[in-house]
Formats: sequence, C-alpha cells, structure tokens
Amino acid sequence: MQNLLLLVHRIPFPPNKGDKIRSYHLLKHLSQHYRVHLGTFVDDADDWQHVPTVEALCASSRFARLNPLTARVRSLGALLGGRSLSLDYYHDRTMGAWVERTVREHKIDRILIYSSAMAQYAENYPQARRVVDFVDVDSDKWRQYAEKKSWPMSWLYRHEAGALLAYERKVARECDAALFVSAPEAALFRQLAPESAARIDYFNNGVDTDYFSPERDYPTPFGSGERALVFTGAMDYWPNVDAVQWFASEVFPQLLAHTPALRFYIVGARPTPAVQALGQQAGVVVTGTVPDVRPYIAHAELAVAPLRIARGIQNKVLEAMAMARPVVVSSQALEGIEAEAGRELLLAEDAAAFVATIARLLQQPNKAVGPAARANVQRQYSWPSKLARIEEKLEC
Repeated sequence: MQNLLLLVHRIPFPPNKGDKIRSYHLLKHLSQHYRVHLGTFVDDADDWQHVPTVEALCASSRFARLNPLTARVRSLGALLGGRSLSLDYYHDRTMGAWVERTVREHKIDRILIYSSAMAQYAENYPQARRVVDFVDVDSDKWRQYAEKKSWPMSWLYRHEAGALLAYERKVARECDAALFVSAPEAALFRQLAPESAARIDYFNNGVDTDYFSPERDYPTPFGSGERALVFTGAMDYWPNVDAVQWFASEVFPQLLAHTPALRFYIVGARPTPAVQALGQQAGVVVTGTVPDVRPYIAHAELAVAPLRIARGIQNKVLEAMAMARPVVVSSQALEGIEAEAGRELLLAEDAAAFVATIARLLQQPNKAVGPAARANVQRQYSWPSKLARIEEKLEC
C-alpha cells in the first residue's frame, strides 16, 4: 500500500456527528486503499475516548489538543496581519513538526487536506500530489454571517470572509484538485476563483442507510400524547442557532395554538445560552447531547430544517429522509440535495409557508413522502459511490 497524509481539522469520529460524518467516511475509505498517516485536532474533551478507534484505521497519527477559548484569543492576532482568523485558530507548531517528520520518514507523495485551515500544513510539499476537500465555501458563510450581524461582529466577519477567500484561492491554485460537497458549492467557487476552475470538482455526502434505518426498533423519547417536530444538529453552530430561534419565534407559536400537544424538540450537543433560553418557551424542548438522534427522528411527526444560512449539503435533511420521515426545508437547506420538492420532501420559503405546510401535514399526514425520501437516499447517496471520486483525484 502507498502512504498518504490526511489532514483533518477535527478528529473524524463519531461517524454520526455533524461535520465529522464526511471526514470519518473519508478516513475509513482511504484506510482500505492506503497507509494513512492522520494529523488532526481534538477540541472536545469527550472526543479523547474515540482516539483508539481512529488510531486503528491509521498507520500513524497525531492528535493535537486544541482549547477553543485559547484558540479564539490566539486567532485575534490575525487581524493585525490581515490573515484569516481560521488559519491562526488551527496553527500549531507541533503539528507542523509532525507533518514534516512524517512526510520525510514515510516519503509521502499524496496529501489529502480536509478543510482550508489544514492546508497551511501542506504548503511546503509541492512535490506531493495535494488534493483539498474544502467541503463548503467557508468564506461565503462568513460573508452571510456579516450580513446578519451588527457592528462590530459584522466587521469581524467581513474581515474573515475576505481573508479566508484569499487563502482559499491560494490553496486552490497550488493544489492539484479542489473538491466541494455539492455542484452548487463547486459552481460558486468557480465564480470566486475562476483561475482554478479546471481543478474544481465535487462529491456529495453519503448516508449510512443501514444505520439510519426506519426498520429498527427505537424506544420513543417523547412524552405520552406528544406530537413532535424535530430539529437536529450541533447547537453551538450559528446557522443552526439562527434557524431554531427563527422557527421558535415566527412559526412554532402559531402551530402550537392550533395543536396544543405539539412539541418542538431541538436535539443537539452544546446548545448556546440563546438556544437553552428557548426551552423556557411553551412547547419547546432543548435536549442537549443525546446518545442517539435516531429515536427522535423515528418517532417525530416530521423533521424541520428552517435554515436561513447554509453552505453545502445538510446531513440533517439526508438523515431524516433516510429514516423515511417527512422533512420540511427552507430553500437554503435544500441547496445541493437532489430531491423533488412535493414528492420526496416539502419546501417552505417563509414563515407562512412553514406554518401552512406543517399544519397540513399534522392534519393529513402524507404517507408517501417518507418512503420516497428513503428510496431517493438509497439510490443517490451511498458512501462507496461518492468516495470513488477521491481516488480518481489522488491517482491522476
């Protein structure tokens, strides 16, 4: 087997957790074809328990401890130098030294970079074939944040949008291939970095349809008589926070007035104080970390994804579809997902549409949407078919 260096910004495990889903399946797939040398960060104390599982997939590895608070403070120094805060956030001299030693000792000639912030560790190795999986156009996400925030955060986010885009363009120019999570993300970056258009491509996320299966027997997490709407996701991620705040304010109260048994379950780790405060609102339940999101999806009346800011493909939507649940999504949450609105999921463009669509489903459940959604995911979103693209790019 050939040696490959894999650089990932957060430990790629567990495989059912937000932004780690794609990186885990990448690692698992690559470990079957290469001797993988993994460099990654651990920013959550709970994740250290997963290190042995990840190590078992690697020929060698480096797990660097990252304290989010310290990293945020350190990253502010980027403002003085006009650099991206994201790069300084993930800057670590010991990681750089490990990469240098690994490349030298194992004669690394293939490097896969997962997320733009990790590209700083591959800059000194132009002799290797370097492929970057940006996943999303992160700079555009910061641009969207700036539009939603007031000063001074709007200024800070605009700085990060500009500085990070400049770095993304540099990385795309220097790497042999630049990949994204969907065709729309790739098309957006081609517009932003036309000089690298020929090297830009994409591969969609997949879904483990055996794990996210409606055929399993899940105990209900809901109270007797409750009719639940469910939102899943990391609840310290601002687009998710914005989505549930908007839904709890603009949509849910109208639904609750007509259906007193209705509950809005916000299911996800690390809820911010703003999200926790929503738990004081009538009918809203904030769970925090749960051992398994599947029972919440399986027993919900439907899943909702009312995102107003989104980049890439929303795993929360694909997972609910895989479990044959009706999903009501915003146009932003639908972007990049190949599904027919009205047949495989439901699209709502504003608060009035969310209220009307959900109210209709509560009164007259559409039993055809869920099975059609699962069939779509089984047909189009299997991991093996998606990950074949990576080997093509690494071996060109």
